[in-house]
Order: sequence, then structure tokens, then C-alpha cells
Amino acid sequence: MHGSEVTRRQHGSAPQPEADKPSLAIMLAAQDEQLALCRELEDIADSLPGSVNRQKCIYAAQALGTLMKRTHAYEEDVFFPWLERGREADDRLASILKRLRYEHFEDECYAEELMEVLLKLGRGDPVNMEATGYMLRGFFEARRRHIAFERDHLHTYMRP
Repeated sequence: MHGSEVTRRQHGSAPQPEADKPSLAIMLAAQDEQLALCRELEDIADSLPGSVNRQKCIYAAQALGTLMKRTHAYEEDVFFPWLERGREADDRLASILKRLRYEHFEDECYAEELMEVLLKLGRGDPVNMEATGYMLRGFFEARRRHIAFERDHLHTYMRP
């Protein structure tokens, strides 16, 4: 038995045609982009209150909305449905995907609020610096945990 057959049997999945399989490389690249953005957000948080790079704040706000929506759309429209096909009885996977979908919803709402604050910072408008630092750190730490969870729990379903 080949390694991919062992993996499919362990996870209760039927063999999937390669043409229908989403790209793990796309997922990893999107996660790497998110982690890079998290580093930028951490730099912004570390610069508060006195050394804020306004251009970096505007860039981060723009990247945040686009990246989150694009990544979540790929996961929920392509990746998750692929995982679910042929695995209807996999309660563990169903629970994982339910959690991730909920986190996507929460993260997008949080990202919208954070984008507004970052744009204000970028324009030089007054903001509560302590609250902004707290928001930034809460967001990027949650994204890092989310990505680690995805890598630990979902990518095993795709490995050959």
C-alpha cells in the first residue's frame, strides 16, 4: 500500500482525482502572506505611540481586507468543499471546518475594525494608542494561532 493510500484510509477519504485537488501550495502561500502581514502589524504595534510609520499603516489596512477576503474565499469555496467530498462521516473534519468557518467570520469582522483604525493612524487622525496596540496584538496573535491550527489539522488531509 502506498503512503497516499494509507493517509486516505486513516482519514476516511476516497481517492480524489488530482485535477480536482486544490493546491496545497496556494494554501501555504496564502498563509505565508498572512504571517508576513502579521509581522507588519506587530511592527506597527511596537512603534506605538511615538514612531508610527503612517505609510505602513495605510498599506497594512489595504492588504488586510484584500488578503483576508481572498484567503477565506479560497478556503471556503474551494478547499473546504474538496475536503468534505467523500468524507461525510468524518465528524472530526466536520468539527474542524465548523470551527475554522466561525473563526473566519470573527476575523473578518475584527479586520474591518482594525482597518479603520489603521487608516486613521495612516492619516494622522487621533486614536487611542493603547487600545490600538491591544487590537493589533489580539488580531495578529489570533491569526497566527489560526494558521498553526490549519497546518496541524487540515494539511494532513492533503498530503500524498
